[in-house]
Amino acid sequence: MARVIAGLVALAAFGGLLVSQLMREVKVECQVCVEYAGQRACRTNRAADRDHAIAGAISTACAVLAGGVTQGIQCTSTPPKSVSCQD
Repeated sequence: MARVIAGLVALAAFGGLLVSQLMREVKVECQVCVEYAGQRACRTNRAADRDHAIAGAISTACAVLAGGVTQGIQCTSTPPKSVSCQD
């Protein structure tokens, strides 16, 4: 029983450390709107820097707009219609 409790405590400590590291890395939030195949989707993403935040938002928007790998690649290669970032 003591091993189980010790394992749970260690897991909780690791989870807390992971969350705190991730929260420290988030410095920029960007909202991106993408138009593809006659549809439009806007998504928000947070990341350590502007480029990663924009790329993540484009990827998430294209996941909604594209139907398959080929369309997904085409969509993510399309320049976004709007980008708004906050530090």
